[in-house]
Amino acid sequence: MSPLLKSVEEKGIEGMRRKRNPISIKPVDFFTGVVGVREKFARMIHCEPMQVAVMPAVSYGLNSVIRNIPYRKGQHALTISEEFPSCYYTAQRWCKDHGAELKVIARNDDIPRKGKEWNTRILEAINKDTAFVVMASVHWMNGTRFDLEKIGTRCKEVGAKLIVDGSQSVGALPIDVKACQIDALICAAYKWLMGPYSTALSYIHEDFNQGIPLEESWMTRPNSERFDRLTNYEEGYKPGAIRFDVGQSSNFIFMPMLDEALGQLLEWGVEEIQEYGRVLGAPLIEHFLEKGAPVDDESHRAHHLMGLQLPAGTNGEALVNELQARNVFVSLRGNNIRISINVFNTEADLNELIDALDH
Repeated sequence: MSPLLKSVEEKGIEGMRRKRNPISIKPVDFFTGVVGVREKFARMIHCEPMQVAVMPAVSYGLNSVIRNIPYRKGQHALTISEEFPSCYYTAQRWCKDHGAELKVIARNDDIPRKGKEWNTRILEAINKDTAFVVMASVHWMNGTRFDLEKIGTRCKEVGAKLIVDGSQSVGALPIDVKACQIDALICAAYKWLMGPYSTALSYIHEDFNQGIPLEESWMTRPNSERFDRLTNYEEGYKPGAIRFDVGQSSNFIFMPMLDEALGQLLEWGVEEIQEYGRVLGAPLIEHFLEKGAPVDDESHRAHHLMGLQLPAGTNGEALVNELQARNVFVSLRGNNIRISINVFNTEADLNELIDALDH
């Protein structure tokens, strides 16, 4: 979870003050507040704004998309080992509903550089009976970076859908949904997008534009801007992926905050954020290598998030507590210490981390 930028916090306070006396909120404001959010997110991931849906969580987006994937007898779904629960459970539900198998592609932890071999095994597992692949762009526990361009190409070759959880990378690592041929990219906004909790953004490919949404929001219907005609019920939906928007997507507190956060990230540049992480984290990588810790090659790890696999017998919880006592904060994820580097970190922070790990 990222800290809130001061400018983002100010937008939230402005929104709460506006709600204190809501007479200034006009009907048009229910629809204009999300326009900038769609446009900025679309610029970041290289898609059309109308294919961006506003959601409350990644689980909402995954369910919105995967429930609209048809089943053909003999098909299976595919995910990766130790994937985030929302991805696994949504794929599992689809498989149970259709009597299909959920295949899990495991990582080989017995080799030093695991990313390349894991990516290869994923590609080999995708075949003509794969209905969809659901996976992260960067693994949330160990930091493995997946080759989405190759995986997307393979999915298109066999007619499988590629559903990506971008929560651990979008905003800090460049991504192009068209180059990667991604069918849906769902991102929690409270992480690398630096937005508020309970917000998420999704790119959903045009193939789903006739899909059935999770809910029937009045705001996603044509002519819903006309409050005097809302009971002139409409059969269709607004164009693009807007049909998948959560109800009350115009949230007058959260949307200004998210719009401000996205604008700041675009101003800094996602490529520059990733490069900052590379430069800042280089001494840490060198330290790991000197200590004989397993470090993947650069093409299969991100610079903003990395996982340090703990030696057998290490009490991870005790280690995290010891680091916190030194004012060093990392996350324990499985048998990994997850280290995140962002623009608010400094060289002194990394030096303190290295010193703390040594002790």
